[in-house]
Amino acid sequence: MSRLPSCRGGSEKGGPGSRSAGVRPAGSGKIETMRDSAGDAAIIGLISDTHGLMRPEALAALKGCELIIHAGDVGKPEIIEQLLTVAPVVAVRGNIDKGAWAAQLPLTAVVETRRARIYVVHDVVHDVLHDLQLLDLDPAAAELHIVVSGHSHKASRAERAGVLYLNPGSAGPRRFQLPITLARLDLRHSPWRVDFIDLSDGETYCPPGVAGPG
Repeated sequence: MSRLPSCRGGSEKGGPGSRSAGVRPAGSGKIETMRDSAGDAAIIGLISDTHGLMRPEALAALKGCELIIHAGDVGKPEIIEQLLTVAPVVAVRGNIDKGAWAAQLPLTAVVETRRARIYVVHDVVHDVLHDLQLLDLDPAAAELHIVVSGHSHKASRAERAGVLYLNPGSAGPRRFQLPITLARLDLRHSPWRVDFIDLSDGETYCPPGVAGPG
């Protein structure tokens, strides 16, 4: 099995060109945060809650991305390997991710691009498995621009105190009647463009409370 990825180590200068990268060891009880430089990455795929299922439609929707962020509940290491065939990957550990492979994933990550600093955590409210309050920082005070999370299986977009909060929804097994979604974040636009993709038909999806794409 290939090493579990972060976007660090894409080249000698740390760019995102490689499809494999270093592993950060997990700690014992503290929130482990991985910090990575994504360089010039501007088109970023957001995916979460695959629960061991990688749909071909998800891989197709992520084509063209320069970086992929997986917000946890990966399910099995093969999911990350499949995502690596598309782009470099930063992944965090979700509450169902267990075992030696999952212990190599951090609970949180900070992705730094030239355009934005992105904080990644599975549950933006609480990680029951580790009994930790994960968002125990003020994103605005920490000079973070975007917070990406999963867990709820519900795609969402909100802005608070100048920080953009994104949840791509679940791309794994369908839960209840919720749509199967992921998102693409384009940092080349001002304001940044976010497109949610419904994997059942490949069309753009507008989560409840979101006016439309963009």
